Amino acid sequence: MKNLHIVALFQFKESDLMDALELLKKLVFETRKEEGCLQYDLIEDTTNKGVFFIVELWESEEHHHQHNGTDHLMNFRNQSASMLEKSAQVYKGYKTF
Repeated sequence: MKNLHIVALFQFKESDLMDALELLKKLVFETRKEEGCLQYDLIEDTTNKGVFFIVELWESEEHHHQHNGTDHLMNFRNQSASMLEKSAQVYKGYKTF
């Protein structure tokens, strides 16, 4: 079974940064407790204000699928939707080298 690597990119409105950061922190805190979550790190872009990305490593695709149904992720999506400049971008893959 291969580990699933994910990078999720978010660009928030400058006026909502403080609230967005609190939502992101809560999401990270809750997600790190999940079975199969090997890494879930919040990174703030150093040159683009309001840009954050989450670097994820899941034990399997099934674990990530379970994550997608969690209350804390659905709450984050609902609460952050109006704060985003544009839709989040998500990249998924398996380590090739």
